[in-house]
Amino acid sequence: MAKNVFIICTIRSATQEYLDKLEKYVSDLESSGIKVYAPHRDTNQMALGYEICKQNMQGIIDADEVHIFYNSKSQGTHFDMGMAFALGKSIVIIENEELTEGKSFQRMLVEWQQSA
Repeated sequence: MAKNVFIICTIRSATQEYLDKLEKYVSDLESSGIKVYAPHRDTNQMALGYEICKQNMQGIIDADEVHIFYNSKSQGTHFDMGMAFALGKSIVIIENEELTEGKSFQRMLVEWQQSA
């Protein structure tokens, strides 16, 4: 099991219900001894976009595994997924959208997770 996990998730359009679910997930991981980098909490969200991306990149570099709450409308989610992919990180899909016919990020995530 991973010792360090980076969470890819929605930040800007996150509802309180979504943040509560995210916090519960992070809390469950941390109570089992896993160190978690949760961008909504651990990245300075008041920084400029470039700095936010650099902070998240370092969190992904330091992670043994990346856990994804996929949201197709989140640009940050796609950006962080690209970094994790380029760094060869293994992933765990926590939430995914319905799989569509043909090529899609939802389907690619399933293929990526299975490739590990």
